[in-house]
Amino acid sequence: MPTSHTRKSPDISVPLNMRIKPATRNLIDRAAELLGKTRADFMLEASERRVEEVPVSPEIHAEYLARLDAPAQPNERLKRTMSTKAPWDEASL
Repeated sequence: MPTSHTRKSPDISVPLNMRIKPATRNLIDRAAELLGKTRADFMLEASERRVEEVPVSPEIHAEYLARLDAPAQPNERLKRTMSTKAPWDEASL
Protein backbone atom coordinates (compact mmCIF):
# COMPACT_ATOMS: atom_id res chain seq x y z
CA MET A 1 0.00 0.00 0.00
CA PRO A 2 1.49 3.37 -0.93
CA THR A 3 2.35 5.81 1.81
CA SER A 4 3.21 9.47 1.75
CA HIS A 5 5.78 11.15 3.89
CA THR A 6 5.71 14.83 4.75
CA ARG A 7 8.56 17.13 5.65
CA LYS A 8 6.39 19.08 8.08
CA SER A 9 7.08 19.30 11.78
CA PRO A 10 6.54 15.92 13.49
CA ASP A 11 4.21 17.68 15.96
CA ILE A 12 1.67 18.70 13.30
CA SER A 13 -1.32 16.40 12.91
CA VAL A 14 -2.29 15.25 9.44
CA PRO A 15 -5.60 13.71 8.39
CA LEU A 16 -5.99 9.99 7.79
CA ASN A 17 -9.22 8.83 6.20
CA MET A 18 -10.36 5.27 5.56
CA ARG A 19 -13.47 3.39 4.67
CA ILE A 20 -14.55 0.50 6.87
CA LYS A 21 -17.65 -1.61 7.20
CA PRO A 22 -20.23 -0.39 9.72
CA ALA A 23 -19.93 -3.62 11.74
CA THR A 24 -16.19 -3.07 12.13
CA ARG A 25 -16.69 0.57 13.09
CA ASN A 26 -19.28 -0.45 15.67
CA LEU A 27 -16.90 -3.05 17.13
CA ILE A 28 -14.15 -0.43 17.39
CA ASP A 29 -16.56 2.06 18.96
CA ARG A 30 -17.70 -0.46 21.58
CA ALA A 31 -14.11 -1.34 22.51
CA ALA A 32 -13.11 2.33 22.66
CA GLU A 33 -16.10 3.14 24.85
CA LEU A 34 -15.22 0.31 27.26
CA LEU A 35 -11.76 1.84 27.63
CA GLY A 36 -13.08 5.40 27.89
CA LYS A 37 -11.33 6.47 24.70
CA THR A 38 -12.39 8.11 21.49
CA ARG A 39 -12.48 6.05 18.31
CA ALA A 40 -9.45 7.93 16.97
CA ASP A 41 -7.41 7.47 20.15
CA PHE A 42 -8.29 3.78 20.29
CA MET A 43 -7.32 3.22 16.66
CA LEU A 44 -4.08 5.19 16.97
CA GLU A 45 -2.99 3.29 20.08
CA ALA A 46 -3.83 -0.05 18.48
CA SER A 47 -1.92 0.90 15.33
CA GLU A 48 1.11 2.08 17.28
CA ARG A 49 1.23 -1.20 19.25
CA ARG A 50 1.04 -3.19 16.01
CA VAL A 51 3.78 -1.13 14.37
CA GLU A 52 6.13 -2.04 17.22
CA GLU A 53 5.66 -5.72 16.34
CA VAL A 54 6.80 -5.34 12.72
CA PRO A 55 10.30 -6.74 12.25
CA VAL A 56 12.95 -4.54 10.66
CA SER A 57 16.10 -5.45 8.81
CA PRO A 58 19.35 -5.75 10.78
CA GLU A 59 20.69 -2.71 8.89
CA ILE A 60 17.77 -0.52 9.91
CA HIS A 61 18.00 -1.75 13.49
CA ALA A 62 21.75 -0.99 13.58
CA GLU A 63 21.12 2.52 12.20
CA TYR A 64 18.43 3.08 14.83
CA LEU A 65 20.79 2.05 17.64
CA ALA A 66 23.56 4.23 16.23
CA ARG A 67 21.25 7.24 16.20
CA LEU A 68 20.25 6.57 19.79
CA ASP A 69 23.90 6.38 20.83
CA ALA A 70 24.92 9.51 18.93
CA PRO A 71 25.10 12.76 20.90
CA ALA A 72 22.34 15.27 20.30
CA GLN A 73 23.16 17.82 17.63
CA PRO A 74 22.62 21.39 18.84
CA ASN A 75 20.09 23.42 16.89
CA GLU A 76 18.28 26.69 17.46
CA ARG A 77 15.16 25.09 18.92
CA LEU A 78 17.18 23.00 21.38
CA LYS A 79 19.30 26.02 22.36
CA ARG A 80 16.16 28.11 22.95
CA THR A 81 14.58 25.36 25.03
CA MET A 82 17.66 24.85 27.16
CA SER A 83 18.06 28.59 27.82
CA THR A 84 14.42 29.18 28.78
CA LYS A 85 13.62 29.15 32.49
CA ALA A 86 11.16 26.49 33.58
CA PRO A 87 7.80 27.82 34.84
CA TRP A 88 8.46 26.37 38.29
CA ASP A 89 11.81 28.21 38.46
CA GLU A 90 10.14 31.52 37.62
CA ALA A 91 7.38 30.95 40.20
CA SER A 92 9.87 30.78 43.08
CA LEU A 93 11.17 34.32 42.41
